[in-house]
Amino acid sequence: MGLSDIDIARAARMRPIVEIGAALGIPADELLLYGRTKAKVSFDFIEGLKGKPDGKLILVTAITPTAAGEGKTTTTVGLVDGLSAVGKRAIGCIREPSLGPCFGMKGGAAGGGHAQVVPMEDINLHFTGDFHAITTANNLLSALIDNHIYWGNALGIDPRRVFWHRVVDMNDRALREMVISLGGVANGFPRQDGFDITVASEVMAIFCLARDLKDLERRLGNIVVAHTRERKNVTARDLNAHGAMTVLLKDALMPNLVQTLENNPVFVHGGPFGNIAHGCNSVLATTTALKLADYVVTEAGFGADLGAEKFFDIKCRKMGLAPAAAVIVATVRALKMHGGVAKEALGSENVAAVTKGCSNLTRHIKNVASFGVPAIVAINRFDSDTDAEIEAIRAAARGLGVEAVLCTHWRDGGRGTAELARAVVALTEKNGAKFRLLYPDDMPLWEKVETIATKLYGASEVAADTAIRQRFRELQAAGFGHLPICMAKTQYSFSTDPLLKGAPSGHVVALREVRLSAGAEFLVVFAGDIMTMPGLPKTPSANTIRLNDAGEVEGLF
Repeated sequence: MGLSDIDIARAARMRPIVEIGAALGIPADELLLYGRTKAKVSFDFIEGLKGKPDGKLILVTAITPTAAGEGKTTTTVGLVDGLSAVGKRAIGCIREPSLGPCFGMKGGAAGGGHAQVVPMEDINLHFTGDFHAITTANNLLSALIDNHIYWGNALGIDPRRVFWHRVVDMNDRALREMVISLGGVANGFPRQDGFDITVASEVMAIFCLARDLKDLERRLGNIVVAHTRERKNVTARDLNAHGAMTVLLKDALMPNLVQTLENNPVFVHGGPFGNIAHGCNSVLATTTALKLADYVVTEAGFGADLGAEKFFDIKCRKMGLAPAAAVIVATVRALKMHGGVAKEALGSENVAAVTKGCSNLTRHIKNVASFGVPAIVAINRFDSDTDAEIEAIRAAARGLGVEAVLCTHWRDGGRGTAELARAVVALTEKNGAKFRLLYPDDMPLWEKVETIATKLYGASEVAADTAIRQRFRELQAAGFGHLPICMAKTQYSFSTDPLLKGAPSGHVVALREVRLSAGAEFLVVFAGDIMTMPGLPKTPSANTIRLNDAGEVEGLF
């Protein structure tokens, strides 16, 4: 039986993080150490990088995820090691894992096998405390809202129209809807409230899009938390909350530096989900890495219809970034599932199912191409894959003029992605990227949603009731029409039905809610049954996570 991810990570020979920083030109006194193998990079050092040229930005995205797994983070880490193996100066930029999935069903998010970021246990648990800071800043704002109402409500907040939710970094369905302030006069005015998971908080989105502390404070102040009875916006700035929230986030905003198993640098910072938020790591981590490396490899959550679209249309739009290439991760097993094979039968060769499932891959390739970004397919190989099945993927990619490269990084680390690394370098050196956005800023909000749904999801139309359509008109008239759209929908399908695999077309995208994220500077549009507070499965991962007799973590990924 092979070693588990945690066994492999525990056996790694990590270098002191000051050595990793020194190799990037970061002096030891510009690193805020969190033990021997983790550090934050100071704002002073980051400020001193201004004016330096940028390296090339590579996005790692994937096909529509399935229960068979795709390995997007693993491929991101593997490509960093692969680029380093072929002589390129490379840095990875990934997101911090949420405790919700770690103790739920997904497990950790620091890669896998011999393509991991370490220290794995720390990264997947409390790490440097960033998520706790974000949770506390969010809940401070919640406390200030209810405190303001209690002490006379000078701003005239309508308790029925408080939009701001409390958050916790855990899957807990019991907290989705509740009534707070029960128990008498001293406890405040009862009202309906609820919790979201921390990664769905607008504070998380702002944290990942802020350029610096001043921009962070500005954005926090712009958060719309409630309406008055006259439907006027009440912001965090109106409550004088943004200053204290910024103080809570001051240290957290500095990017976290760690390393791969092969001692290559990775920034792990921020963690919004790609299905209910914008799914990208922090702007500060990405832009800092671009000043320090020839190649920066970053990921975006879930499939290219979600994470990649938001990376392009939100993060790149706001920060002026221009990706040089995209890597689309696919597996034989996942494409079989998109071709109609049950998970229990994935071990048997089925070329026809792979070919049928490649409809999902080809749509993702076409979608990435619509942004003017050249793509390459990374086939993340499993032991059960056959040569004929792999050739079916290559043939599908060739049909669109895209190369598909076989990768074995889970087993072989950087050696297993050296071919991919050389292909990525060759692709970027052709200067073929002509990055463009899917829609312009001045397109009306409703049309932006229609554009995403019809051009990327294959939908025939977008449906919404009168109240939602009216909300779009109100936001357009209120001066928010220039904002990009952050779609919140299931990650398991191009449609809003998670059971609809492959590349469905002609379906209807039904909208159920619209939320203004004025601080993050986008509009969150909910489609289907997607929730901002997940629940735990019947048998959560938490049931098998424990400390062994040596005091080491067992059962985590």
